[in-house]
Amino acid sequence: MHYIAPLQGHTDAVWRMWHSREYGGNNRYFTPFIRIEKGEPRARDLRDYTSALNEGVNVVPQVIFSGADELRLLLSEVVAAGATSVNLNMGCPFPLQTSRCRGAGILEHPERLEALPAIAEEFAQLKFSVKMRLGLNNPTSWRQIIPILNRIRLEFVAVHPRTARQQYSGELYMDAFQGIAGESEAPAIFNGDIRTPAEIAAVIDRFPGIAGVMTGRGILARPSLYEEYDTGCELPVSERIARMLRLHDHILDHYSKTLCGDAQILSKIKPFWEYAEEEIGHKTFKAIKKAGTLAKYRAALPRP
Repeated sequence: MHYIAPLQGHTDAVWRMWHSREYGGNNRYFTPFIRIEKGEPRARDLRDYTSALNEGVNVVPQVIFSGADELRLLLSEVVAAGATSVNLNMGCPFPLQTSRCRGAGILEHPERLEALPAIAEEFAQLKFSVKMRLGLNNPTSWRQIIPILNRIRLEFVAVHPRTARQQYSGELYMDAFQGIAGESEAPAIFNGDIRTPAEIAAVIDRFPGIAGVMTGRGILARPSLYEEYDTGCELPVSERIARMLRLHDHILDHYSKTLCGDAQILSKIKPFWEYAEEEIGHKTFKAIKKAGTLAKYRAALPRP
């Protein structure tokens, strides 16, 4: 099983559907987090999960919460929507969420998670998993969380071995990941800085007991990443870009039919390339970012 991490503004239902169709494989996708807004689960987030575009795609809803009350509301909604599995976000590093004790922010407040085992029993029809960081600022905060998680039957714990303060740069605390993998009753999955098939292999060689790897930015930059790992054959850059453009064309066609005007379409489609600078080249990447019309945007796209 390959695990594809959620990224807000990127891995929505349209991207998931077309990536699944174009690249296939034994992939499991996770929605960008569903949150509480104005006391209710945000409708836009739920629509992304309930969209007909998810038909035939192995997709799991992810929820972000500040405590028991928010979590119960969210779980009730995803159950009503037909979910059989749910992923708990304890890793979002962005201050807008962490300042509300959501995402990685909740790792500093284990008292807010004490009810988690009881809630998991209330929603016994769901399979639970967790995606987490090491802590907000302290890379050892996970130590106070793992004993709570061990009281729940979890499918896995996916760990990005950085603190929230680090965002997506700086040192990966590999020893901390090893510690979590050793102390967690649930299988561990490695998440973070996976960009090439060789890096997948290196992580699995280093931590042979783990359940796999999860990647988000890596699969956006190189959509064929898992396929190449499975076949053991790295594709030439020209072929990777040609296939990426085919995926992109499907997504652009969808938004061209469902949105109105260049500005709206570009706001949805430009993020497609956000992590692909190394793959497509700096000059092309900059031209895409600068394009203010669809005509200029299309002219800026890479050529295989």
